Amino acid sequence: MTSPPRLDARLRPRLPSPLREVHDERFARHGVRLLLKRDDLIHPDLPGNKWRKLALNLEAAAGRTVLTFGGAYSNHLRATAAAGRLLGFPTVGVVRGDELAHRPLNPSLARCAADGMRLHFVDRTTYRAKTSPEVLEGLLGRFGDVVVVPEGGSNALAAQGCTALGRELAGEVDVAAVACGTGGTLAGLAAGLAAGQRALGVPVVGGGFLAGEVARLQHEAFGSRAGDWTLEERFTFGGYARTTPELDAFAAGFEERHGLPVERVYVAKLLFALTALAGEGAFAPGTRVAAVVTGAPDDALQESSVSR
Repeated sequence: MTSPPRLDARLRPRLPSPLREVHDERFARHGVRLLLKRDDLIHPDLPGNKWRKLALNLEAAAGRTVLTFGGAYSNHLRATAAAGRLLGFPTVGVVRGDELAHRPLNPSLARCAADGMRLHFVDRTTYRAKTSPEVLEGLLGRFGDVVVVPEGGSNALAAQGCTALGRELAGEVDVAAVACGTGGTLAGLAAGLAAGQRALGVPVVGGGFLAGEVARLQHEAFGSRAGDWTLEERFTFGGYARTTPELDAFAAGFEERHGLPVERVYVAKLLFALTALAGEGAFAPGTRVAAVVTGAPDDALQESSVSR
């Protein structure tokens, strides 16, 4: 009996994703080289860290219904729904905000529904308790035999999947930087890098919880802390999906300089942080810094700034 084709064979992702150097005088004047790791080009429906975090989770699900969580504009929900359509398995999206159940679907949720995802809206109190046994038991009672994938897709399997990102950068750069929402990509990236390389995470949400989350994910995935990683937490710009005129102007300027559309929720904050750090002398002359581009602007139907 032949074994089923691997997930990556069926979805045909572009791996390894391209690594391209860009000349930017704000880095060059300090002797720093900036490279862009174009994970946004991996797959049109599962770009960037969404592919890397979901791949092992979906292989483990083996065609069973996948239930996961997100807000009204969640890229993770859209990627999961798209994977369900492409691979032929059912999906359920538990959406934060029961008031949305009686409104027309926004473009992001409409795309999820068009891809076959069953949307289940819950109030915000219930959503905050989504990992509690009571809430999970209620969901299992409603939807039956499902595989639960956490919000943002970050779990031990996701971290293991993201080690490939680090391995693709081994020997190519000195610092690999990524924007962080739930910590899974950074956990795997750091573990996959070679000795002498370090990973830098730029949180897009405040609260100071991500260091603990990354450490927890690494312990679950690898048994201990893995790789050399740090967080730079000064560039949240007020919180998740929030922006400022300064950040918007920076992103527009980067687009004009380099011809690269800049996704605002994650990538703009990452690039702003790296530019500021280069100006502060945080990178020694000769340092090769890779910025992981995890999504394109049409991925960034921004989540409401008051949703978290």
